[in-house]
Amino acid sequence: MQTLNHNCIFCQIVLKNLPNAIIYEDEKFLAFMDKYPINHGHSLVVPKQHFRNILEMPIKEVGEMHSLVPRLAKAITSVLGSDGFNINQNNGKSANQIVPHVHVHIVPRYSIEKVKGQWPMRKIAQIEELESLARKIRENIEAT
Repeated sequence: MQTLNHNCIFCQIVLKNLPNAIIYEDEKFLAFMDKYPINHGHSLVVPKQHFRNILEMPIKEVGEMHSLVPRLAKAITSVLGSDGFNINQNNGKSANQIVPHVHVHIVPRYSIEKVKGQWPMRKIAQIEELESLARKIRENIEAT
């Protein structure tokens, strides 16, 4: 059984040792707003246990994590009024995994921004802004 890695930024968020804007939490998973969003509302879903990549996770837990994604994406896109969303999960540096803790990205997308499929530039979000949006998303999740 994996434990937390105290050198991992996502484990520190799970422990609530760092400021965060949580949109969902249960006994196994945590979803929170990305501090460096690709788009407003960009969120991450992580297992509470530390797994460097998806190959380290038990298959059942991979399925449980991914089964949360549609529910969370529905709430995020509803609150933001986005036209669509991207779901992304990277494994290893060569696949552009920046934080070595399994995580799924949910990125709201808008028709107006699509320029040859390019990603918008990341921004740095203020925690107050993230917490305000997270509250609206949590309320939307609870309403469904």
